[in-house]
Amino acid sequence: MIYDVRDSMGRGLFMYDYLVVGSGLFGAVFAHEARKNGKSVLMLERRNHVGGNIYCEELDGINIHKYGAHIFHTSYKDVWEYVNQFVEFNNYVNSPVANYKGELYNLPFNMNTFSKLWGVVTPQEAANRIAKQRTVIQGTPQNLEEQAISLVGTDIYTKLIKGYTEKQWGRSCTELPAFIIKRLPVRYTFDNNYFNDKYQGIPIGGYNKLIAALLEDIEVRLGIDYNDNPAEYSKLAAKVVYTGPIDAYFAYSLGRLEYRGLRFETERLEELNHQGVAVMNYTQREIPYTRIIEHKHFEFGTQPVTYITKEYPADWHPGEEAYYPVNNDKNQQLYEKYAALAKQESNVIFGGRLAEYKYYDMDDVIKSALICAEKEFCN
Repeated sequence: MIYDVRDSMGRGLFMYDYLVVGSGLFGAVFAHEARKNGKSVLMLERRNHVGGNIYCEELDGINIHKYGAHIFHTSYKDVWEYVNQFVEFNNYVNSPVANYKGELYNLPFNMNTFSKLWGVVTPQEAANRIAKQRTVIQGTPQNLEEQAISLVGTDIYTKLIKGYTEKQWGRSCTELPAFIIKRLPVRYTFDNNYFNDKYQGIPIGGYNKLIAALLEDIEVRLGIDYNDNPAEYSKLAAKVVYTGPIDAYFAYSLGRLEYRGLRFETERLEELNHQGVAVMNYTQREIPYTRIIEHKHFEFGTQPVTYITKEYPADWHPGEEAYYPVNNDKNQQLYEKYAALAKQESNVIFGGRLAEYKYYDMDDVIKSALICAEKEFCN
């Protein structure tokens, strides 16, 4: 069907009101809101599946978080109500465990952690231990190691921060800048809930159900990279909603933004229960992976087998999946130059973690997309 849709310049006929590039949460939420407002939408997705990094692969009745663990948590009541209209969420609470040379510690740092570390019983005893160890650092911390010790002391740093952080960054903590860690939450309560948000859970049946509901009645074309031929694809719609890498949109004309990479190794185990928790961090430097995910525990699975994924930090190279932006001055300055170019694109909306070069929790992505849609359709 050809729609008589004209852009802000009154140009031509377009097949769609909106061309949405990317089927992650920002693109899916915007597409849903556009359709709800009577707009025609075409979505292009370069992968062979929708959902971006929250995509799950079902194996033996277990939803495998294909691109790393995703736990939905939010304090936005409106966002919580929004997602729950599409899928029911379970009551999963993220309570990871740290494994240091076979010793297990609850995260985040709380009274369970301190009791295991030092045998302390009261919050005051724990606070006294930390306060004493913090005094090892005098003056302004000069690197990440000194910063971490100045915040939580030597024991917590050595067993639960040092090795994990060095694996993530591929460098010694003494070579990393202090500003990477601004604060380290310490709880003087017996509370293993990693998040402080009011609402938390996992979609029952996996995140694919949420994406499928958002994209109901949306035309989606898989295996198409918009950036391979942007001029032609843009002719399909009056307006483009772009959620891909912002530097790729401008053909890397100002240079490439950098990311941190990840690598995953998933295996099937003939076990009912491998580690007893969904997320276990490995904090000693000598073990190459940072954590093991046992996926069935996200949905309280009782299947006779289990799947685990070892997550490895990796150097990122152009063309590979981009996970986390490298938030240093060089990359931020480059992003701001691209953002200035983006503002000059009159019929393009840029949104999401790649287009905004920003680390987003899922609820923040949804909130951002809803605000964007409201601005777009309130007139």
